[in-house]
Amino acid sequence: MGKQTGFLEYDREIPQDRDPSKRIRDWEEFHLPMYREELENQGARCMDCGTPYCHTGMILSGVASGCPINNLIPEWNDLVYKGLWRHAYERLMKTNNFPEFTGRVCPAPCEGSCVLGIIEPPVTIKNIECSIIDRAFEEEWVEPQQPKLCTGKKVAVVGSGPAGLACAAQLNKAGHHVVVYERDDQVGGLLMYGIPNMKLDKTVVQRRVKLMEAEGIEFITNTEVGKDIAIESLQNDMDAIVLCCGATIPRDLTIDGRELNGVHFAMDFLTASTKSLLNQTQPELTAEGKHVIVIGGGDTGTDCVGTSLRQNCKDVVQLEIMPKPPFQRDQSNPWPEWPKIFKMDYGQEEAAAIQGDDPREYCVMTNKFVGDGNGNVKEVHTVKGKWITLEDGRKTLKVIPGTEKVYPADLVLLAMGFIGPDETIPKALNLDRDARNNVKADYGKFKTNVDGIFVAGDMRRGQSLVVWAINEGRAAARECDRYLMGETQLP
Repeated sequence: MGKQTGFLEYDREIPQDRDPSKRIRDWEEFHLPMYREELENQGARCMDCGTPYCHTGMILSGVASGCPINNLIPEWNDLVYKGLWRHAYERLMKTNNFPEFTGRVCPAPCEGSCVLGIIEPPVTIKNIECSIIDRAFEEEWVEPQQPKLCTGKKVAVVGSGPAGLACAAQLNKAGHHVVVYERDDQVGGLLMYGIPNMKLDKTVVQRRVKLMEAEGIEFITNTEVGKDIAIESLQNDMDAIVLCCGATIPRDLTIDGRELNGVHFAMDFLTASTKSLLNQTQPELTAEGKHVIVIGGGDTGTDCVGTSLRQNCKDVVQLEIMPKPPFQRDQSNPWPEWPKIFKMDYGQEEAAAIQGDDPREYCVMTNKFVGDGNGNVKEVHTVKGKWITLEDGRKTLKVIPGTEKVYPADLVLLAMGFIGPDETIPKALNLDRDARNNVKADYGKFKTNVDGIFVAGDMRRGQSLVVWAINEGRAAARECDRYLMGETQLP
């Protein structure tokens, strides 16, 4: 695939980003486009490796290696290299309902397992994917695809995040009437309110939703199943239900001072920010003029850093309990595993440009929050630690005496992940749960212990990637279709 000598002739090139010190003044996406000739040269780097690991989606050491939705990456790289962009788009859509989402927010496990990455920087798979779909929309190749038949079956999809949208799209293709219920005021779930606009412009999400509506999918917003509408009502009215409600219960930090004003969950902060942007109003929760402490080093923490800077915070510090990753793969992290190496994401780059340094502090344990005497948070007290391995193999953070530190804080954002789905629907249906409190259903079957009820995405597997949510939504649609029709033709 690609040009046989392309990886020798062309260096890896990725889109340039707008200047960090300037882009924090607005909420626009920060990547700049590349010329088509440059993109075609990048497609040429795909090296006909014989056994392409990039689209395997294997789980190695608990993390995805390769694309979880098995994108036909070498094929559309080759088509881009040859200038056959429309064919590349058609090939891309065989496996991915929403490449405009994954091309923007996926961490690209495909690139981590690229064979070229053993000896050279890997192929720029993610950028090529995003460029294919963006051009497809520009050229108006993307059109509503009405289902070719109508089965007369009705399916409710609860939740409109990436799993719910993927599931709805596939069930609609099978000819079922699909109704998607969303408790918020906008369709998209995590895509709409969990990811800031500069990372995923909301017009991109809304464009896809309008396309799905034109294909016959019905969306009902501001309706929480189990509260605004009884789950029993859906069971009576629908032939099947697919639960795609996500993992929405955030992990808390139960230490002294947790009750103080100014200590919030990250998702509340990010949601308020996006809602204010869409409604052109002042956010109810803002970082403006405040010392901000972000606790958590993942993508959500990074989004909090970038959002705080755009809201003109005084300064921002990001506390990470894990150690600083190495700059190169450790021997315990060989290819084709996901490379656990140090990187500066967009939020850290912006903080470094404004504050002079990476905002992250590693191996930090937060001990307590201290107030100002009026119920507001004033300080975050921390201590450094060192990770050690116990005799039974477990790892623990051993406190280093004398490393105590106090940070000024007017706003503390807890970005430590999620521990499971909301309890309303699982309790109402008496659904079985797994050891991690997720709704129990076997991968590949997606059936709950209640007949006609399926589950997919983070609600089943726990907090994960957008691309895994799409994987599960597509697969659950296939099994739901099989349940309704006795067989399925869905891919």
